[in-house]
Amino acid sequence: MSIDWDNLGFDYIKTPFRYISTWKNGQWDEGKLTEENTLHLHEGSAALHYGQQCFEGLKAYRCKDGSINLFRVDENSKRMNRSARRLFMAEVPEDKFIQAVEDVVKANEAFIPPYGSGGTLYIRPLLIGVGEGIGVKPAPEYLFTVFCMPVGAYFKGGLTPTNFIFSDYDRAAPQGTGAIKVGGNYAASFLPGEEAKEKNFSDCIYLDPTTHTKIEEVGSANFFGITKDNRFITPLSPSILPSITKYSLLYLAEHNLEMEAVEEDVYIDSLDQFKEAGACGTAAVISPIGGIQTYDDFHVFYSETEVGPVTQKLYDELTGIQFGDVPAPEGWIRNIKI
Repeated sequence: MSIDWDNLGFDYIKTPFRYISTWKNGQWDEGKLTEENTLHLHEGSAALHYGQQCFEGLKAYRCKDGSINLFRVDENSKRMNRSARRLFMAEVPEDKFIQAVEDVVKANEAFIPPYGSGGTLYIRPLLIGVGEGIGVKPAPEYLFTVFCMPVGAYFKGGLTPTNFIFSDYDRAAPQGTGAIKVGGNYAASFLPGEEAKEKNFSDCIYLDPTTHTKIEEVGSANFFGITKDNRFITPLSPSILPSITKYSLLYLAEHNLEMEAVEEDVYIDSLDQFKEAGACGTAAVISPIGGIQTYDDFHVFYSETEVGPVTQKLYDELTGIQFGDVPAPEGWIRNIKI
C-alpha cells in the first residue's frame, strides 16, 4: 500500500496485524496476533444490546533515530480497567494490555509515519462483552482486541484555531458514565456535533448536566484555558473523561512552564478571564479555540487565526516529549527499538 505520509487524515486504514484475546470461564487466554479485521460475535452479545463495551486510544511515535515511542501506555491500561470496573466487565491485566499494544506496534512497524511528517500510529484497544445471552446482565465472555492505523491531524488544518458553540444537549448524566471511555458517550454526541457543524462550528461544547452553567468537554476532547494572570485551568467534574493528555498538560504547565495549574469549575459567564483556550486529547493533541458562541454572544480568545504563545509552548513541549526530542518525566515513555 502506498501512503502519502504528509496528507494523512484521521480515517480507518487497514494494517496487516491486530491482537485478539478472549476471557472465558474466569480467565484470559494467551491471545494472539491475527490478520483478520472482522469480529465474529454472538447475536446475543451484551455489547450489542446493552452497551457493555469500552475502549482506549493512544499513539506510537517515530523518533528521529528510527525507534518508536509509546506515551504513557500504562495510564491507558489503568483507565480501561476503571471503565471495565464501572461496567462490571473482566479487567485486562496491565502487563497483558501493554504487551498487546507493543506486539501490534512491532507487527505494523512499516505503517508508522516517518519522523517529521506529523503523522502517528493511532492504536485502538477495545474491550467488549460477548457470548450467548439476552437478559439484562453482564456478558458471560469478553473479547479484548487492539488494532492500529496511521493518522494525521484529527482536526483539519492541524494547530489552527477553530470555533465552537455551546450545546443544550447533555453529554453524560451526573454520576453516570461520563468519566469512563464507553461508546455510548460518543454515540450521544453525534447529533449535537452534527448540528454544530451545520452552523459552521468545529463541534459543540457540553456544559455540566446539573446546572448548565459550567464548561465540561469540547466535543470528544477536554477543555483548558490560560488566564490573563497566567494560570492553566481545566474543568473539574465527576462526569468528565480523565484525559491522559489533559493531566500531562497540567504537569507540563506547572513544571516546565512554571505556571499555576489547577482543575476547577469553569463558569460560562467567566470566559473573559482567559486569554487563550483549547481542546486537548489523544486524537486532537491540542486544538486551539479561536472563539466560542455562547448563549449571548461570540467570545474570541487570543485570535481566530493565530495560535496563542502559551498554547504553542505546551504543544511543543508535549509533542517534543512524544517524539523523543524533549526529555520526558520519568515513566512517561516506553521506547521500542526495531
